[in-house]
Amino acid sequence: MATLSKGFNRGLGTLIAGGLALAVAELAAQMGKYDMVVLIISTFVVAFCATLTKLHPKMKPYEYGFRVFLLTFCYVTVSGYNTGKFTATAISRFLLIALGAAVSLGINIGIHPIWAGEDLHTLVAKNFSGVAKSLEGCVDGYLTCMEYERIPSKILTYEASDDDPVYSGYREAVEASTQEEALLGFAIWEPPHGPYKMMKYPWKNYTKVGGALRHCSFSVMALHGCILSEIQAPPESRKVFCAELHRVGQEGAKVLRELGQRVKTMTKLSSPNILSEVHFAAEELQKKIDEKSYLLVNTERWEVIPRHAGTAQTHDGANVADKDESPENTAVDSVHISNSFASNPFLSRFDSSNPFLGRYDSGSMMVGSYKAQSSWPVRQSFHPSFPFETGEPRTYESASALSLATFASLLIEFVARLQNLVDAFVELSDKANFKDPVEEPSTISREPPGVLARILNFFRLK
Repeated sequence: MATLSKGFNRGLGTLIAGGLALAVAELAAQMGKYDMVVLIISTFVVAFCATLTKLHPKMKPYEYGFRVFLLTFCYVTVSGYNTGKFTATAISRFLLIALGAAVSLGINIGIHPIWAGEDLHTLVAKNFSGVAKSLEGCVDGYLTCMEYERIPSKILTYEASDDDPVYSGYREAVEASTQEEALLGFAIWEPPHGPYKMMKYPWKNYTKVGGALRHCSFSVMALHGCILSEIQAPPESRKVFCAELHRVGQEGAKVLRELGQRVKTMTKLSSPNILSEVHFAAEELQKKIDEKSYLLVNTERWEVIPRHAGTAQTHDGANVADKDESPENTAVDSVHISNSFASNPFLSRFDSSNPFLGRYDSGSMMVGSYKAQSSWPVRQSFHPSFPFETGEPRTYESASALSLATFASLLIEFVARLQNLVDAFVELSDKANFKDPVEEPSTISREPPGVLARILNFFRLK
């Protein structure tokens, strides 16, 4: 807790400062009429050395002790010079510090203990659910073509905001770094207590888990940036990858919540293959991207290469014929044949009658500060003051086609970063001696009890 850390720093700083002040006072007394000069020079030299020393990174845990040291040294030196009682001043100062420390320790340990380690544990566990909620919100919002009517100024300036749960979820995890470091500095001074019953408890590993979670949060922040982007992919193209994107987001959030629950209950993983489902979902998304890669680029400028008639063309035609009847490929063909990426530079706004949005209908759209996205901005020129150039809409078309690939790539990158998070948790669970998971007993089918057993059970309930 903070009381132990600050109490130790205060006591040590007071003791050293008092001893040094007595030594300086004795030296000044030997100098006769130059005693004032000695005291002034000594004060400046000691203050300079103490201030310079506390800036060293290894002295960071003792920063409070250095402050108390400077205050005590100056107090004893100046007050002792005025009264002529250096020893009495130093002793009284030390006794007051010891009395305050004893009262604080008695209250904070015996009456109402507040442990920094427990706060650190709770903070790390809580951030998992926030990042999971943001991940699901980003994926679902992207698939429903959610768009901000007006981006809140707090998001643009990266300020705290409770109005947007997607934004606040990952922001809390990112901003928790300073708080985790502060709690770590206090937790390392705490004795074994509660569920943390071991000497030299690995509090540092909690900050490693928090750092790995922040590394994943940066990917979620980038996913949210895709929703905030002005250039958007059309709804038709999102429909093609809808199932795969949704599954990756769902499985990724499930992993985060599972790890958060394990940290909260201090339980080891029940299976080392916790990432198997999310990895499989990411592989399916990657396969879908490979199959439908022509939807992620502007194909209008592709060179047409004549194909030779033969077995290859017949074979390809047979493969295509097998897939043409599926609803998914019908949607894909309608996107590709209509050249929605190239021939229609300004797609209509999303509405509930759009057949490509499947289950993401208008009833699932977020209302209030959100609206449906267009495929790209309505402006037709990067430089409105200059004449319109026909090449600029093509730039928007290419960017619109690639925006979906960016979102999918960021989602796959998030899945890749989960491995580092799992490794950090496993290291923490091993060093902190987390309890083994309790396996739930398998359900065994039994025959219905007889009449006598039912009667006995009835009277037991009575």
